Amino acid sequence: MAEIKLITTDADITLTFSLMKQLRPHLAEDDYLTLIRRLQHNHGYRLAAIIENGQAKSAAGYRITESLAWGKYLYVDDLITDADSRANGYAKLLMDWLEAEAAKNDCLQLHLDSGVQRHDAHRFYLNKKMNIAGYHFQKNI
Repeated sequence: MAEIKLITTDADITLTFSLMKQLRPHLAEDDYLTLIRRLQHNHGYRLAAIIENGQAKSAAGYRITESLAWGKYLYVDDLITDADSRANGYAKLLMDWLEAEAAKNDCLQLHLDSGVQRHDAHRFYLNKKMNIAGYHFQKNI
């Protein structure tokens, strides 16, 4: 049975690199651990993953934060299931865990952004009863 593990050790963070690189191809392995530690320290970033047989099958990077617009909420920065491990229920297990984590921390909502090209992910989010609540705009500086 797959279980969610809060990732806290350097070894476990490093174990999630190849999985997270599938979602974020620009990441460099040499900088990954330092980057995760900096995100944790400066921004309250948390990393949870499903580890089976020494491999990360699914992972989520998230923050619990607060804003005037939404009150207290859980924001999912990163959510990925290994390309070779999809359709095994890992994403559902991880999303259910994130929802429970939000409730446990008295969050009013769970938020995430998803690239417009990620049609399979969008289908999954809609099946999880998530709403498309707005557009996200960006400008490179």
